[in-house]
Amino acid sequence: MKNNKLILSCISLCLLTGLYSCKKDAMGILNTGGYDNMDTSGTLKSIAGFPIGFAAYMGDAGFSKYFPIIAKEGNNITPGNEMKYGSVVRNDGSLNFVNADNLVSQASAAGLQVFGHTLMWHSQQNTTYLKSIAGDGVAVIPNIITNGGFEAGTGDPYGNNWSSYTGKGTLTRNVVADPALAHKGNNVAVLSYTNKPAGVNNYEAQFNTRDNYNFNQGTTYVVTAWVKATEDNNTVQLELQDAGYSAISGYSGDISVGKSWTPIVWRSTANKSAAACVRFDVGKMSGTFYIDDVTLCTAAEYDAAQSAAGGTATAARVDSVLKLWILGNTTTDGIVKHYAGKVFAWDVANEVLTDGGAIRTSQNTTVPSGATGYFFWADYLGKDGIVNAFKYAKQADPNAALFINDFNLETSKIKTDSIVSLVKYIKDKGAQIDGIGTQMHVNVNINRAGIDYMFEQLASTGLKIRISELDIQINPLGKVGYVPFTTDLALQADLYSYIVQSYLKHVPAAQRHGITVWGVDDANSWRYNNGSDYLLLWDKDFRKKPAYAAFYNALKESK
Repeated sequence: MKNNKLILSCISLCLLTGLYSCKKDAMGILNTGGYDNMDTSGTLKSIAGFPIGFAAYMGDAGFSKYFPIIAKEGNNITPGNEMKYGSVVRNDGSLNFVNADNLVSQASAAGLQVFGHTLMWHSQQNTTYLKSIAGDGVAVIPNIITNGGFEAGTGDPYGNNWSSYTGKGTLTRNVVADPALAHKGNNVAVLSYTNKPAGVNNYEAQFNTRDNYNFNQGTTYVVTAWVKATEDNNTVQLELQDAGYSAISGYSGDISVGKSWTPIVWRSTANKSAAACVRFDVGKMSGTFYIDDVTLCTAAEYDAAQSAAGGTATAARVDSVLKLWILGNTTTDGIVKHYAGKVFAWDVANEVLTDGGAIRTSQNTTVPSGATGYFFWADYLGKDGIVNAFKYAKQADPNAALFINDFNLETSKIKTDSIVSLVKYIKDKGAQIDGIGTQMHVNVNINRAGIDYMFEQLASTGLKIRISELDIQINPLGKVGYVPFTTDLALQADLYSYIVQSYLKHVPAAQRHGITVWGVDDANSWRYNNGSDYLLLWDKDFRKKPAYAAFYNALKESK
C-alpha cells in the first residue's frame, strides 16, 4: 500500500505544479501532459512480453475503423458476441456459424489469433431451445400459506393473512403493486421500522402469517422466501411460533440480507405438535424491507419438488445439449470442433461463481426485470456441469488452451479463493484446465490491494493467468453530461499502469498468457453510456489517450 500512496501522491504533486495541463484540446478531450509526453513510438504487441488482445463486435458502427488498430497493435481478438450460445444456436438447436466464420476469416487474414468466447454462460442463451429441452427448471413448491405471494390485495395486508407485532418502536407494513419491486408477480410486502431504540433485538419487530398451521412433532419443514432491503448489511430471522408466543422449533438465526433479492430456504424440525404461524423477525432492519413469495411445506415435499424440477432425466438431456454445443455428434460439429485449429483458446466456463463464491444458479442470481436469454446450466448439472464442459472442449480440440473466466475477483477475496478451489475441483475430476481469466472491468476508485491479492492467489494455481476483459471507468457514478478532467484521465492512466505492474510482479513470466483490453475506442465501449464514460485506450476520434501511454510504458517492463 505504501507504493500505491506514493504513486497517487506523485500524481497530486504533479497536478499542483502544473505538469498536467487542464486545458481541453480542439476535440473536447482533456490532455494530461505527463502521459502525453511518454514514448509510444512502437506498438503494444511489439513491446509486450506476452500477447495483447482486444475485444471486437462486428456489429459495431465503428468496427471498420477500429479493426485496423487491433491488427496493428494486437496479437489476438476476442469476439464480443459472435461465438456466444444465443448468437449461434437457432431455435431448433442447429448451429449457425456464418457471423463467427466471417470474424475468424477476417482476423486470420489480418494475422490475428482468435480467443473463443464463451462456451458455458448464464446470459445471452437461446432459451427458446434450451427450455424446450429442459423445461423451465423452476420447482413448483407446495405451499400451505395463504397469500404467500401477496397477490390477494394491496394496502395493509392484515386482512390478507399477514400481520405484525412490535415490542419496541413502530413497524409499518404494507403491500404495494409494483412489478419492478416484486420478486415475481405484481405485489410485494413492504416493511419499515421506526422509533426503535438502540441495540434492539430482531424479535422486537415481527411480520407474520395470521393463520396458524398444524405442525407435527419430529417432522422437518421448509420455509422459503425472497427478501431484500434498501440498505446493505441487514439481517432477518425466521421462527415458527404458537399461540402462546413460544417457538416450536429452533430459530433460523440471523440471515444476511442486502440490496438484491436474497433467497431464503430454512429447514426446521418441530419439537412438538402444535398450530403455529410463520414469523419474520426484523427488529435489526434498517431502511425498507421487501418480502415476497413465502412458502411452507414439509421437507419431503420440498425435496420432491426440487427433484422433479431437475431430475436425472432432465440433467441428462441438458448435458447432451452442452455436449452437442461444444463437441457435436456424428452429424454435426460443435463450436469448438468447428473451429479446431482456428481458435487457439477458449473461455470454457464464464461467470459461473457469485460474488459470494457459490456456483451460480437461478436461486442465487437476480435476473433483471424483463430480461431474456438467461439459462443457468448449474440448475440442472451442478458443479460437475463445469467439469463436463472442459472435458468436451478438450475432446473437441486437444490443442486449444482452456480457461475459466470471471469478474470481480479483484474486489472479492471470497470469490478469488473460491475460483482457486473450483480450479482444483475441476482438475481433481480429471478435466484439463489451462488457465484463469480475470475480467477486470474496474473503476479508478478500486482498492489496489485487492488487485495484488487476486494475482497472487491466481498465480498460486500454477495455471496460465490472463487479464481477459480490461477496461477502466472514470465516471463510475454515471453522472450525466460528464466531461473528464485532467485528474480523471491521469488516475485512469495510472491504474492501467498499476494493473500491468501488479500482473508482472505477482504472476511469473511463464504463467502470463496475456492481456485483452475490452475494446479499442471509448465510443464503442460497452460502458460508454451515451458519452458519459471513457474507459479505453483511444478516444472517440481514435486518438491515443494518456491511458495508452501509461499502458504502453508499463508493458515495456514485461520483456
